[in-house]
Amino acid sequence: MILKKLKRLFVKELSYPVKSVYQGHHRITYRGVPCIKCPFDYVTYQMILNEVKPDLIIEIGTNKGGSALYLADLMEIMGKGQIHSIDIQDEAFDLVRKHPRIKLFTEGWEKYDLDLAKDFEIILVIEDSSHEYENTLEVIQKFAPVVSRGSYLIVEDGILNILGWGKSFGGGPIMAIHKFLESNPDFKVEKKWENFFGKDTTFNPHGFLKKV
Repeated sequence: MILKKLKRLFVKELSYPVKSVYQGHHRITYRGVPCIKCPFDYVTYQMILNEVKPDLIIEIGTNKGGSALYLADLMEIMGKGQIHSIDIQDEAFDLVRKHPRIKLFTEGWEKYDLDLAKDFEIILVIEDSSHEYENTLEVIQKFAPVVSRGSYLIVEDGILNILGWGKSFGGGPIMAIHKFLESNPDFKVEKKWENFFGKDTTFNPHGFLKKV
């Protein structure tokens, strides 16, 4: 009887306003630290880290540091890895600042020296800064060369384009991704993460770029 009820439940389709989820994700915290992430992407990231097992994550866009803290804790569980988290402001919480696997850089991505990554074998990059088209394109063009083969260059928040706000961001992240891919054939959109929970169930559409 219970099994029949469950089957009927799963046949029924539920829908949620994307804008309400978007508003909610601004209120998400991790260990009390603001961490602006789609709940589906939280789960996706821990699977990606388990797949890649990066020695270094370069995160462009620290904000309060919740995302860096989450990733650093995952690395702590794995027993390896460091995070270089970059921003133009120094607003990270003390819990983030004191984490042994996190190093903060507060002079912007332009001043980050790529030589800092040369001693790491497996490198993953996350672009989560202004989401403006030109800035996003410049960021991923700079950091793409350090991404390890088989690892990822992840461009966050293409959902802005899906919500119709791309024009407000000069074209937004998805436009920057498409432009980048035109001249970088060694990167491919990894659809398995984009559609893991169903079609387009991510705030990073077209944004999981795997180096092949």
